[in-house]
Amino acid sequence: MPRVHVQRLQQPLIGEQPIEIVERKGLGHPDSICDAVMEEIARAINAEYQQRFGKVLHNNIDKGLLVAGRVRRRLGKGRVLQPMELVIGDRATFRVGRTRIPIKEIAVEAARGWFRRSLRYVDPNRHLRYRVVLAEGSDELADIFRREGVKEANDTSAAVGYAPLSETEQMVLWVERYLNSADFKTVFPETGEDVKVMGVRADRALTLTVAMPLLCKAIASEAVYFRKKAEIVQTMQEALPPSPGLDRIDLTLNALDREGRGMGGMYLSLLGTSAEDADSGQVGRGNRVNGVIPLNRPVGSEAAAGKNPVSHVGKIYTVLSHRMADQIYRRVEGVREVYVWLVGQIGRPVDQPWAAVQVIQAVDAEDERIKRECGLVIDQELNRLTDFCVELTEGKYPVC
Repeated sequence: MPRVHVQRLQQPLIGEQPIEIVERKGLGHPDSICDAVMEEIARAINAEYQQRFGKVLHNNIDKGLLVAGRVRRRLGKGRVLQPMELVIGDRATFRVGRTRIPIKEIAVEAARGWFRRSLRYVDPNRHLRYRVVLAEGSDELADIFRREGVKEANDTSAAVGYAPLSETEQMVLWVERYLNSADFKTVFPETGEDVKVMGVRADRALTLTVAMPLLCKAIASEAVYFRKKAEIVQTMQEALPPSPGLDRIDLTLNALDREGRGMGGMYLSLLGTSAEDADSGQVGRGNRVNGVIPLNRPVGSEAAAGKNPVSHVGKIYTVLSHRMADQIYRRVEGVREVYVWLVGQIGRPVDQPWAAVQVIQAVDAEDERIKRECGLVIDQELNRLTDFCVELTEGKYPVC
C-alpha cells in the first residue's frame, strides 16, 4: 500500500457552490469555554510532567461540562443566585514512584486563570464551582508512555483538514474576532463575550445572524438597549472587510429581540456569557480546530481540546491534517483547494498514519507533478512529527 494516496476531485470550489453554511461559537459561548478551559488544563498538567520528569505522561483532559448557573437580571443591575459549575474529566497520571503530582490543584488553578484572563465579568472564585473527576488511566494505555521511541497511538481515529478557508468562512471568523477584540470592547464595553455567528451564503449573497448580549448593568432602559444595538449594527456594517466574491451581506443582531416586551424582548447578560443561566457547555460541541463549524465540509468526529498531544491521534491528526492542507495549498502550484485525510491505528507509531490527499486543481495543472509534490509535503510533515508534537504540547496550534 502506498504511503500517500492522492486523488483529483472533479467538483467546484466550496465558494463556487450555490449554498454554504458556516458557524462560529465565540470566546464566551459555553461550548467554546469548555474547549478552551480543558485545553488550558491539559497544557498546565503536561508542563508539570515535563518539569518534573522531562516528558509528557498519560493523560487526556478532554471530558468537560460547564453547568449553567442562575442569575437575576434587571435593567441597571443584577446578581448571581447560583454559581456555574465546571466538571473536569477524564484521566491523568497522579503518581510516579513515590512522587505525587497535584493534578486536581493544577487543574482548578489553570481553569481559574483562563476565566480571569478571558471573561471580564466572571470572577473565577465567586461565580464558579469546580468538580474534578479526573482519575488514573488504564495500565495498557499508561504503558505507552513507558516505551522508548516514537509514541504509539492510544486510539484508532480519523481526521480531515482542508485549505484554504472560503470567503464565507473567513467572514464568519472575522466577525466574531472583531466583536471580541480589545478595540471593539473599548468602544462598546457594554457587550458580552458570548458571541455566536451563523453565516448562510446563497450564491453571492451572505446572511450573517449574530448573537451577542448587552450587559444589564450598563443598560438603564429598553430605549437605551435598542439605541445601543443600532449603534453596534452600524459599526459592524461599516467595519466589514472587502468581499470581492459577495454582492451583498445582510447582518442581523439578536434576532429574538422584540421592542415593548421589557426584559423578555432584550438579550441581556450579567456576566457576558449565557452559561450564567441559559445554556450549559460541553467539550467537542464548539468550533473545529480552524475556528469554524463548516457544515458543507467533511469533518472528523474527534474533539481535539484536552487530548494528549504526543499519543492521541484524535488530537494530533486533527490539527496536523489542517497544517498539511495549508502547506500543500501554499507550496504546490496549481492546487486551488485541498483536503487531507489521516487515519491512525491504535498501537501503531503516530508518525505512520494512513494518509490521503484530495485536490481540486487548475485545469491545466499536471496530475503527476501535483501527486508527487503533495506526497512530498505529507512525508516532510510526518518526518518532523516529533517536533510537531512538542509544538502542540506548547500550545503553538489553537484547537478551538
